[in-house]
Amino acid sequence: MSDINALHHYPADKEIAVKFDAVSFSYGDTPVLENASFHIHMGEFIAMVGPNGSGKTTVLKLLFGLETPSAGTIEIFGSGGRKQRENNFAYVPQQPPADNMFPITVRDIVRMGLLRPFKRYPHENASGAQDVAEAMERTGIADLASRSYRSLSGGQRRRALVARALAAKPDLLVLDEPTANMDSESEDRLYETLGAYKGKTTILIVTHDTEFVSSLTDRVLCLGDGSRAIVQHRVEPDAPASVHHGGFGHEASASVARVLHGENISADDCCEK
Repeated sequence: MSDINALHHYPADKEIAVKFDAVSFSYGDTPVLENASFHIHMGEFIAMVGPNGSGKTTVLKLLFGLETPSAGTIEIFGSGGRKQRENNFAYVPQQPPADNMFPITVRDIVRMGLLRPFKRYPHENASGAQDVAEAMERTGIADLASRSYRSLSGGQRRRALVARALAAKPDLLVLDEPTANMDSESEDRLYETLGAYKGKTTILIVTHDTEFVSSLTDRVLCLGDGSRAIVQHRVEPDAPASVHHGGFGHEASASVARVLHGENISADDCCEK
């Protein structure tokens, strides 16, 4: 088993993809975040964990520019404010927004990943078509391309949404509860796919499971400990199957890592000095 005290270090000059610096936010008189600081390097695989109501959705809204912090700053690839939204994001929501009665194929869903809301984008060309085909192949849904989206199972729909995100070739990929409604095979395929992008794309997984995360995870951002801050934890890679539980995947599923809540990491300790 890997050394549980080993930390995946990045050089101090490694590009920072996401940076929260002393961020605070409240809904009216109800504080959610207070003086929260962390940063994520380009190419890292990060899990954000916390129970329902801990502030995970608020962090995502701040990240996407849908809310503004009352204090502190947020930078995405070195930029803040409206400009951060123009960076190459891709987001896989927990609940698919599609109308089940709308007649749309799986290929059409994935092609939506080529859209750019803040800039003009040409009609799909040969390169775009190749990106769509590659995304469907990587997620194992190429054979479903002509199927109606509404005819898919929950796990197949989730894989289609992941393929839509990957077709955008994002610099930052955010997935909210990505294994919800997935069977073991789909879950394995998802993490196999994400593993191929680790180190090239910055990946943030959001989950309510506070004990176990994918073994791909470099660090964990933990919310809901009562401090309204964001605490970073180390992980124990390749946790044995005997520690798996129903909250994460399936017994035969992809390997998991245990979140070491006693192994905190400061906002600066994830960089070599």
